[in-house]
Amino acid sequence: MEQRIQKSMLAVYVGVGANALLAVLKASIGIIGCSPALLADGINSTSDVAYGIVVTIFLKLSGKPADHDHPYGHDQLESIAAVIVGAFVITTAIAIFWNTVNNVYELLMLTSDYGGATILALWVALFSIALKICLTGWTFVIGNQTSNKAVIALAHDHRNDIFSSLAAAVGIFFGRMGHPWVDPLAGTVVSLIILHTGIEIIRSATEDLMATLPGKKLARDIKDLLGPLQGVKAVEEVYAHRFGPYLVVNLTIGVEGSLTVSQGDDIATQAELLLLENIDFMRRVYVHYHPVRPDGKLG
Repeated sequence: MEQRIQKSMLAVYVGVGANALLAVLKASIGIIGCSPALLADGINSTSDVAYGIVVTIFLKLSGKPADHDHPYGHDQLESIAAVIVGAFVITTAIAIFWNTVNNVYELLMLTSDYGGATILALWVALFSIALKICLTGWTFVIGNQTSNKAVIALAHDHRNDIFSSLAAAVGIFFGRMGHPWVDPLAGTVVSLIILHTGIEIIRSATEDLMATLPGKKLARDIKDLLGPLQGVKAVEEVYAHRFGPYLVVNLTIGVEGSLTVSQGDDIATQAELLLLENIDFMRRVYVHYHPVRPDGKLG
């Protein structure tokens, strides 16, 4: 558990540091180099720093041990942190969208002396792409190893930044080729990419917070494990919910109706231990058993 927290915090710290560097570079060069797309991307990186700090606080709190009021621990704070990430991302996307749409309108409908961004702005955008490619791969590895929703959300945001910086680079390039309207238009594309990522982050995190039914794969894995177990005649009503990376499962199995209560309890205990030993991040299993009727259904 301690190693998992350390890995998660390292991913967040590295992400915050990289985003702080990129925020300064892209925002300053976006202004000096006359690139609305790079400036929009810089605003995105600035928001990344802000919610990175918030995620750091939540991840530290999620590592607190279980107590009387929180018997399963505080791991749900990881999903709450992911929701905060998604909210920041969506807010940033809306702000960038309206700003860049206004810039496009001014270039196309009004008088403007904008003549394209400098070559330095293009190099900064390309540097951002390279750095974010490395960060995306590394953060996804850490997120998958720890099953940390907040870290996985950060990895998705890093991946999102690849596309936003790529859009900025394309806009800068065509702006320098004599098509200045492409640069701010690219900023609009950046905002739409950011918006989509924010929505996906929130959707994934809220599924865990709402204790949705288990996915088809988890339900299938549980039934495949319990099917061959001696004494289990049927597996029904599989319910699961997450507490951070951990799973708590409630399920109902069917046993032979002639068994004693003690024999049925032994089968339920074997089923519980089997799932705890074979499914990653399984914290608790509650097994209810009922007699099976002659028609094969639970009584």
